[in-house]
Amino acid sequence: MPMIQLSNIERYYTTGLQKTWVLRQINLNINAGEFVTIMGPSGAGKSTLLNIIGMLDQPNNGEFLFLDEPVFQMKERHRNELHKQYMGFVFQAYHLIDDLTVYENIETPLLYRKIKKNERQSIIAELLDRFNMVAKKDLFPSQLSGGQQQIVGVARAIAAKPKLLLADEPTGNLHSTQGEVIMDLFKQLHAEGMTIIQVTHSEKYATYGSRIIFLEDGFVRNDERIGS
Repeated sequence: MPMIQLSNIERYYTTGLQKTWVLRQINLNINAGEFVTIMGPSGAGKSTLLNIIGMLDQPNNGEFLFLDEPVFQMKERHRNELHKQYMGFVFQAYHLIDDLTVYENIETPLLYRKIKKNERQSIIAELLDRFNMVAKKDLFPSQLSGGQQQIVGVARAIAAKPKLLLADEPTGNLHSTQGEVIMDLFKQLHAEGMTIIQVTHSEKYATYGSRIIFLEDGFVRNDERIGS
């Protein structure tokens, strides 16, 4: 049973009588344990597809089964619970909470999952150390550079070791050394069994995964597995 089954997913916006298509006839199965990269030109629908998989957006047509459960027929509360219990999300625009410190932002998903305080402290300390952010732990997002905010976003997304990590341009605002640290970590998490779906423009970072899906004009134009 695939973790994610998308059948005939379509997303469009209507302006007057005009339909602007974002996604068309998307049929995809993604198994637990895969590391999938979504690529394609700007405006191809990559972020929209990721948001639908992450239950943050709904299509106009189609069906989405997550662990064999129909997502769009669920009550919102159940959908939110699934999202909290299974998913970590790295947003392109960071989406950090402005009035929480770096430490508190990373702690948020651990609080959702009711992880004990001493365990939370240990997880956060390890992440701060790994990303060289110990000195920044009491700062607020507005006091950080874009790259630092991105790193906090990644740390928050992986803190609770989600079963599914969704990452929208996770290295987009990072210099190459930081980018490689993130991608090496993703590779390690994948080896430990985490399912990862990332959107990237980087051909180099696409090769860290096991499968590349290429979107163009809202369609899946190519779907290939790469050397394991």
